[in-house]
Amino acid sequence: MIKRSLLVLLISSLVFASEQFWAELGDFNLENGETIIDCKIGYRTYGEPNPGRSNIILFPTWFGGISAHLGNLIGPTKMLDSSKYYIIAIDALGNGISTSPANSKSQPGPEFPNFTILDMVNSQYRALTEKLNIQHLHAIVGGSMGGMQAFQWIVTYPDFMDKALPYVGAPWQTAYGRLVWETELLAIESGLKYNVPLSVITEQVALVQVMNAYTPAYRNRKSNPTEIGEFRADYLERFSKNFQIDNWAAQLKAMMAHDITQNYGNNQETTVAAIRAELFIIVSAQDHLVNPGPALKVAALKGSGKLILDNDCGHLAPGCDRELFYQAIHQFLDN
Repeated sequence: MIKRSLLVLLISSLVFASEQFWAELGDFNLENGETIIDCKIGYRTYGEPNPGRSNIILFPTWFGGISAHLGNLIGPTKMLDSSKYYIIAIDALGNGISTSPANSKSQPGPEFPNFTILDMVNSQYRALTEKLNIQHLHAIVGGSMGGMQAFQWIVTYPDFMDKALPYVGAPWQTAYGRLVWETELLAIESGLKYNVPLSVITEQVALVQVMNAYTPAYRNRKSNPTEIGEFRADYLERFSKNFQIDNWAAQLKAMMAHDITQNYGNNQETTVAAIRAELFIIVSAQDHLVNPGPALKVAALKGSGKLILDNDCGHLAPGCDRELFYQAIHQFLDN
C-alpha cells in the first residue's frame, strides 16, 4: 500500500510538472526611457485552453519567487484548478528566470536598468499578446508582489481580463512598507559599499524579511527563545537558496516605487474608477510586510468582494487558513 501511494504521488507530481519556456521580446523599453537588451520573459503552463480560450488565468510570481514555485499551488485540489483552467505562471522581471541583473549578459549586475511593477506588467502583456497569441484573460491571480502586479494590470489594461484576485498585495505602498523595503535595500547597498561579506548581507536581509513576514505572536508561539539560534540558521539556509543579491535589490526598488495611481494624477478615486474587471481582494489583517490598508481602500471604493484573514501568521496568513483561502478563490473564479 505504501509503495502504491508513493507511485501515485510520483505520477501526480510528473503530471503537474511543467516545462520552463521563454518569450523573447528583443529590446524592451522601460517607462524610465531605458532599455533592457534582449529581454526574455519566463513562463510555465498548466492545464489546457478550452475551445473558446475563455479559461485562461495569468499567475505572476511573488517577490523573489519563480514560476516553478507557483506550480506548487496549481492542480485539481489546489489553489488554481488546472483541470478547469489554463494557467500561465509567469516570471516577473528580475526574478532570475526572466531577464534579470544576475542573468543578463549585456547589462549584468549594477549595469542593469531600474524597472518598475508597471514594466513587469508591460513585459507580460507583450509576451501574452505577441508570443502566445492571447488577447484576453478569464482572470489574473497574484499574491504579494504578484498581487501588486495584478493591481497594476487592472488599471493599465482594464479590458484585458474578466476577473482579478490580488491576495496579500498592495495597489500602492504605505510608510511602513517603504521602511521595511528600504531597510533591506540599505543592508544590501551599504554592505556592498563597505565590502561586507555576502553571507553577512544575506543574513541581515533574511532577518528583516522574517521579522516582518510573521507576527510577533506567531514567532513566540512557534519558536522557543532558547532555540532561536537554531531557527535563524534553518531559515537562513532556506532563504539563501532563493536569494540573489542584485535581483533582490532590483525587485525591492520596483516594489518601493509601486503606485497604480501614478498614471491617473495620483488620484485614488480616479484610478479605481478605471477598473473594469470584477474584483475580489484577499488580505491579512495582521500583515506586517504588505499592509492591508491600501487594498481594502480599493475594495471600498470599488465596492468589490473581499476576504480578511485574521490569524497571527501575518503575510503568510493564506497558508494558515488554507481551506477558507482556497474556497474563496474557487468560488470567485468559478462563479
